[in-house]
Amino acid sequence: MRTIIFLTFTFFAHIAVAADQITSTDAINHVGKQTTVCGIVASTKYATLTCRMPTFLNFDKPYPNHIFTALIWGVDRPKFISPLENLEGNRICVSGLVELYNGRPEIIVTDPAQIVELDQK
Repeated sequence: MRTIIFLTFTFFAHIAVAADQITSTDAINHVGKQTTVCGIVASTKYATLTCRMPTFLNFDKPYPNHIFTALIWGVDRPKFISPLENLEGNRICVSGLVELYNGRPEIIVTDPAQIVELDQK
């Protein structure tokens, strides 16, 4: 009986997580909300000469026409085992608070657990 209850709970929990996933184009409609944004990393940029040395993961279209950005500040970059540039061309999901920067939605990533790689190029 416990197995059936556990499997039922696991099934519905999986559906609830999947329901929270949105596309990068829909992220603009979720500003101020915690959610998971999924899309293809079209371009990456590690701005080593910029203040706070950000890494930008631009979704679906390369910068400057990107739809959504996952931003990793330089202080958080060492937490990631693989170079973030290796994500270019891959389909990923990023979880966190959707914010606006210069009119475009973004999530600031501080922990590798916020990024899930779905497909590799």
